[in-house]
Amino acid sequence: MKIAMIGTGYVGLVSGVCFSDFGHDVVCVDKDPAKIEKLERGEVPIYEPGLQPLMKKNVEAGRLSFTGDLVDTVRDAEAVFIAVGTPTRRGDGHADLTYVMAAAEEIAQAADGYTVIVTKSTVPVGTNRQVKQVVRKANPELEFDVASNPEFLREGAAIDDFMKPDRVVVGVQSGRAAEVMAEIYRPLYLRDFPIITTDLESAELIKYAANAFLATKITFINEIAALCERVGADIKTVSNGMGLDGRIGNKFLHAGPGYGGSCFPKDTRALARMGQDFSVPMEIVETVISVNEEVKRRMIDKVLDLCDGSFIGKTIGILGVTFKPNTDDMREAPSLTIVPALIGGGAKVRVCDPQGRHEGEHLLPGVQWVADAYKAAQNADMVVILTEWNEFRALDLKRLAKKMRTPKLADLRNIYSPKAAKHAGFEAYASVGRTDFVAEDGANEAAEA
Repeated sequence: MKIAMIGTGYVGLVSGVCFSDFGHDVVCVDKDPAKIEKLERGEVPIYEPGLQPLMKKNVEAGRLSFTGDLVDTVRDAEAVFIAVGTPTRRGDGHADLTYVMAAAEEIAQAADGYTVIVTKSTVPVGTNRQVKQVVRKANPELEFDVASNPEFLREGAAIDDFMKPDRVVVGVQSGRAAEVMAEIYRPLYLRDFPIITTDLESAELIKYAANAFLATKITFINEIAALCERVGADIKTVSNGMGLDGRIGNKFLHAGPGYGGSCFPKDTRALARMGQDFSVPMEIVETVISVNEEVKRRMIDKVLDLCDGSFIGKTIGILGVTFKPNTDDMREAPSLTIVPALIGGGAKVRVCDPQGRHEGEHLLPGVQWVADAYKAAQNADMVVILTEWNEFRALDLKRLAKKMRTPKLADLRNIYSPKAAKHAGFEAYASVGRTDFVAEDGANEAAEA
């Protein structure tokens, strides 16, 4: 099947590459000439494990190509996917649909013959009906259907998520459109992956409901973590005890500095706004948004306490600034709240992140970028773990502590144990939802012995 993918951002590029690996002929369209040139050279503009070799394989097979020419691409396509950005609109929390509607109008003017126009971008309920209106107005003679096909890709695991999905959701209004979508996803149907075919509104809402629920789990466990710190409980044990309940499950129950990224913040705000628009307040979601911001501020206070109440003149090493490991995405990362607070308080900040520097250099002005964790710790007064990259999971803690001026560790991802930190010679250690410690005089010497 001939597929046009409008937009080569994270969702568009991953989806286009994976569809081509299914055997479809895919052309990815983008208005940015520099991005198209880079893709044609075989360079991937985002960091996603496994994406570059899969892209190379399908380009060489002749199933995947890139262009800036929307008109010719859409004219030849049987299905056109809209995978453009839907950022939060300033001022009101709505998803900004400017790019979606502009793409729909361009598709309408270029399409020739029956075409299924598929919204892959995350869009509020009712958007696909608006797309239909835009297309009909722009080209009243066009024979077409619209479909909703929300994505459920986790950054860092997107290829597996696309090829081995928990489910595929398709919203349609006609049997003909359903048949086209079934043919597109036939390789997954043959391997018995669940494909849910429903109405447009249900498909649109499934995406928001799923992301809001996951964000709620993260926020809930962070609130429980704060309580654990007060009562002397261990959040890892509590999380494990909860997660073993089959009705709850163990995913998204890891305490930390709050959720971030391109999906959860944007989608929770959009769902809350939808609730307001339809007079069905999403009170739980609104609280989740508020509590998540408070979690980030609580992390700043935790680091400040470990710094004896002042950042002035302190050197702090930061390990990880992307919102999660295995991505270069900095959008809404907790580091964008925490690091500026350290700098604003008078600290000198060194940062080490395997993939975060490209975006981080302009998002975190005033920090010094270093190549590894031990350089970040050199003569530092504290090290803060913000992102649980594999590179930070097996550090030589004794070596790290010895490099520091005052060995203090704020482990905001609970990678290590208080016992391991104390044994390595740290004089103070803080984590999330567990008992912190400040070693007594001579404890470091005893730990080294």
